[in-house]
Amino acid sequence: EVQLVESGGGLVQAGGSLTLSCVFTGFTFEDYAIAWFRQAPGKEREGVSCIDVDGTSYYGDSVKGRFTISSDNAKNTVFLQMTSLKPEDTAVYYCAAGRTPVLMWESYKSEYDYWGQGTQVTVSS
Repeated sequence: EVQLVESGGGLVQAGGSLTLSCVFTGFTFEDYAIAWFRQAPGKEREGVSCIDVDGTSYYGDSVKGRFTISSDNAKNTVFLQMTSLKPEDTAVYYCAAGRTPVLMWESYKSEYDYWGQGTQVTVSS
């Protein structure tokens, strides 16, 4: 059974940092790219970052230079290190898995087969 479980969300002040974790089971990192998306109330789901099996990483424009995606293949875990957080980063953050290669990593409707339940990140001003 495929599962993705996010953790690490919480409440942080603007300018602070958080690191999210996505632990996955039921498949290997050799076959799937892992991405992070976020969704704020009333807004469309937004691509945050993606890491593919060859280590290639992608970032949304709004998080470039502030967020870093990484993986620990031995632990089937992908991390999202978030720094210089802003109130507009407030959202539910989801991790998702899609068969490699992911051609359009930000396309949440078509590229990803499996999703986690999400973890809330709230950034106060």
